[in-house]
Amino acid sequence: MFDMMKMMGKVKEMQSKMKEAQDQLKDITADGESGGGLVKARANGNKELIGLEIDESLVNVTDKDMMRDLIIAAVNKAVNEADMKAKEHIKKSTDGLMPNIPGMDLSGMM
Repeated sequence: MFDMMKMMGKVKEMQSKMKEAQDQLKDITADGESGGGLVKARANGNKELIGLEIDESLVNVTDKDMMRDLIIAAVNKAVNEADMKAKEHIKKSTDGLMPNIPGMDLSGMM
């Protein structure tokens, strides 16, 4: 028999764990680089750029388009890596709290 009170308790617990896990996303970091390490970017689990290093050899380059492309590539790599780490963190933090209900995908809650 389906126990609604037990299920509501699990939902509350999951909400609490989800909030706690989301609050910790700022502490997750991921790096991305491009141009063989000429541009390095760091992002956090909130998909925010928190660091950017540009090799001095690029600073004097007259090809601003190349520098811009390298920066964009490094930032995108860092943000994508941070996103994957954040999703894994949320998944681990809420693992086992809710039953596996077919058709109920909670991955969009992040």
